[in-house]
Amino acid sequence: MKPFTEQTVLITGASRGIGAAIAERFASVGMNVIIHYLNSHESANEVARACMKHGSKVLTVSADLRFKDQILKMKEKLDQREMIPDIVVNNAGISHYGLLSDVTDEIWDEVMEVNLKGAFLCTQVFMEQMIRNKYGRIVNVSSIWGISGASCEVVYSTAKGGMNAFTKALAKELAPSGITVNAVAPGAVDTKMMTGFNAQEKAAVESEIPVGRFALPNEIASLVYFLALPESGYITGQIISPNGGWLT
Repeated sequence: MKPFTEQTVLITGASRGIGAAIAERFASVGMNVIIHYLNSHESANEVARACMKHGSKVLTVSADLRFKDQILKMKEKLDQREMIPDIVVNNAGISHYGLLSDVTDEIWDEVMEVNLKGAFLCTQVFMEQMIRNKYGRIVNVSSIWGISGASCEVVYSTAKGGMNAFTKALAKELAPSGITVNAVAPGAVDTKMMTGFNAQEKAAVESEIPVGRFALPNEIASLVYFLALPESGYITGQIISPNGGWLT
């Protein structure tokens, strides 16, 4: 097994928010960092520049994770650069807010494909090398709503609930190969995903959280980092929810 700081981490959806914070957390110890994005090219480059300040080798890659052929092309590029992930963080996702009665087939398919199918395909493609190496870390970024469900977020809750089940089942499958699989299921985090809520709505949510505030992206990143450490090898199949006491 390579020393931890010489390992390579792939973070999907890393051009902003939690994904960007995760990328910078790993870069802070000099690891090789792969920043995946779909369309936000300049934002991904900004994150890359921040990571490179720590002396990390950084690569940005674009792919639509709903399509396996695009993930395979991404893998081909990584292979050429000799940046084969030892750690995969499935962070890419989209949310949807609205009554289930108003959800179209297209909305359902998009939320499921981006949040759940993308994690499945990306994991399937990159876990093969981990199995050969008898070592690896897979961390899925889920949501508190995947545990408890949320009114008016039924589709999103369903996708994240599926991710949690995927995590638990795959952990059992890959444990004999020295690979851990865990999920981090944050509560409310201060990111652009919250821009759909006005100040009054945000204040109402904060009042329900015992610590009285939203999480910061770097607080979620620290937990992801911890789960990727070699000494976290006995932690697998867990859904850990940093939520400020909102759900216990």
